[in-house]
Amino acid sequence: MSGERASDEALFAPAAARNGAVILDVLRDVLPGGGQVLEVASGSGEHAVRFAGALPHLCWQPSDPDRRALGSIAAHARGAGLPNLLAPVELDARARVWPVTRADAVVCINMVHIAPWAATAGLMAGAGRLLPDGGPLYLYGPFRIDGAHTAPSNAQFDEGLRARDPGWGVRDLEAVIAAAAEHGLALAERIAMPANNLSVVFRKSGA
Repeated sequence: MSGERASDEALFAPAAARNGAVILDVLRDVLPGGGQVLEVASGSGEHAVRFAGALPHLCWQPSDPDRRALGSIAAHARGAGLPNLLAPVELDARARVWPVTRADAVVCINMVHIAPWAATAGLMAGAGRLLPDGGPLYLYGPFRIDGAHTAPSNAQFDEGLRARDPGWGVRDLEAVIAAAAEHGLALAERIAMPANNLSVVFRKSGA
């Protein structure tokens, strides 16, 4: 997520303010009744604070590969003072070894299209390692369906992303589902969200 730096290092992402409430509504149904949630690519940290505050029965572990984002997450966490919000950890989804060894759920918002495909593949591998049977992996963002964009605005957004970095772009949902399946993650639910986004829920399937 992008944003503007505040005096205390906290960043503010307009998208987080816009989509936080609708994502939270879905997470209430998707996440388990207790345990630890790993948020991959936490960005500014605004979602981490919002969700940890609204879901006190869950321990929220934010993470990001970017040092500036880690500083922002920590700044927002200090301001919130939530006992169930852990200190952020540096985590690159592409890494073979993650600094977190277990999670009852994994949440990843607006990363898949603003990262190289290797990050999506790494996310699936990491979630497959960490999650227990039945544990959810929640994704949010724009996706193409059957090779086509779901709205002209998404096509324009995709074009802009690829102009910034050829490795970025709105992904085919079918390719994401296939990558998840390689690591024992089965598609459980697909939910239409505002602004032509989707919530996509995978669950770890037993061996």
